[in-house]
Amino acid sequence: MDRFDCVSPLDFRYYIPNDRLRALLDDYVTEAARVRSEARVEAAATRVLARMGICSEEVADEVERAAELVTPQEVAEEEARIHHNIRALVNSMKSHVSDAAKPYIHFTLTSFDVVDTATAWRFKNAALKGVLPALEELERVLIDLARREADTLQIGRTHGQHAVPITFGFAIAEYVSRLGGRIEAIRQTAENLRGKISGAVGAYNASSLMIEDPEKFEREILAELGLEPSPISTQVVEAEFVTDFIHALISCFGVLANLADDMRHLQRTEINEVAEEFQAEQVGSSTMPHKRNPWNFENVKSMWKEFMPRMITVYQDQISEHQRDLSNSASQRWLPEIIVGLTASVTRLTRIMGRLVTDTERMRENLAMTEGMVGAEPAYILLAAHGHPNAHEAIRRLTLQAQEENRPLGEVLQRSEELAQYWEQLTPRQREIVLDPSQYTGIAAEKTRKICDMWEERLGL
Repeated sequence: MDRFDCVSPLDFRYYIPNDRLRALLDDYVTEAARVRSEARVEAAATRVLARMGICSEEVADEVERAAELVTPQEVAEEEARIHHNIRALVNSMKSHVSDAAKPYIHFTLTSFDVVDTATAWRFKNAALKGVLPALEELERVLIDLARREADTLQIGRTHGQHAVPITFGFAIAEYVSRLGGRIEAIRQTAENLRGKISGAVGAYNASSLMIEDPEKFEREILAELGLEPSPISTQVVEAEFVTDFIHALISCFGVLANLADDMRHLQRTEINEVAEEFQAEQVGSSTMPHKRNPWNFENVKSMWKEFMPRMITVYQDQISEHQRDLSNSASQRWLPEIIVGLTASVTRLTRIMGRLVTDTERMRENLAMTEGMVGAEPAYILLAAHGHPNAHEAIRRLTLQAQEENRPLGEVLQRSEELAQYWEQLTPRQREIVLDPSQYTGIAAEKTRKICDMWEERLGL
């Protein structure tokens, strides 16, 4: 099928055309990957059967070869005939082995022994080999940017208003830390994804017929796949392992969206402190030739809006009646799209943040826009420290006076007879900070470097 015949934008716009993403994720998120991973589980089970002396090593070798030979196409054709996906896989694999090997494919297993175990294997590997390397690359880009801009003066903003000065590197360091925390959460929840080989209701009914220690049988099969068993299962693995993993992905997506939103706002014409690097032939608007829209950052936020609500479905999929119902069967097939959507946005942000243009002069101009009003905080704190009984109110009134008279706050403060006795007690350095609040950045630069060093060490970057 031509990609332009696809329905999902992931297939015709964000994933299929992206060779880099495909290289990271193809082995784990596609329908072909689902079939291959389920065949891998069948092969692992037969290998353990051989180890326990229930079948021969030659049979296990045959089944392993069948797992490599079976194609998604033949499984789909068989499923169309019999209307059962795992039995279709089993039948297809049996067509590739001798009669001696056929009884041992799917021996004592139930469908969701295969499905849930294969899902855990796919998601774990997609995270460890695809999502996390992409996130770590973005983290390195953000660390480099934060260090580069650690001393770049910028006005801090709360509620969309000028607050007190920071540095642009400090603003980026927030995202270094938040993203670092999500990287750790994704790694922990991915490594904790579990499988099961415990039968139709989780009580090892079938395997206990033939195997003295069915839990050992389960552990050994899962060990072949680099997984651990769910502590207890019904026909399905405890839902919380996948729920926690998807939550880690979605909450990471929220960090990306917040970063993208901040960078988008900083490109507003009225602020204009950063810019996406535009290509020579790039068009910003179909009708306004002068436009340079922050479309990449907007795309990341838009992708988050699409995938974030899917977490509700994941929470709903925690509910399965008694030992299992089918109400999560269709909905969980969309989970790989969350992995793809997140990783697509990560690679986009890595590219754009890596060539972000900062306008340091514009940042200084914006800080100066409020005529020293941001010096109100250090002014009131210093006056209070020198004994003024209601310093906050005194400075608040002076800010109103400065606005009415269109004069810098520092100038009004210096001329205030009411505050003269307190002003005279300030040290020269303290007065300098009040009069020139661009120096009032606290330990922003130092904290930026400390955060970068910490996450570089914790993540081993």
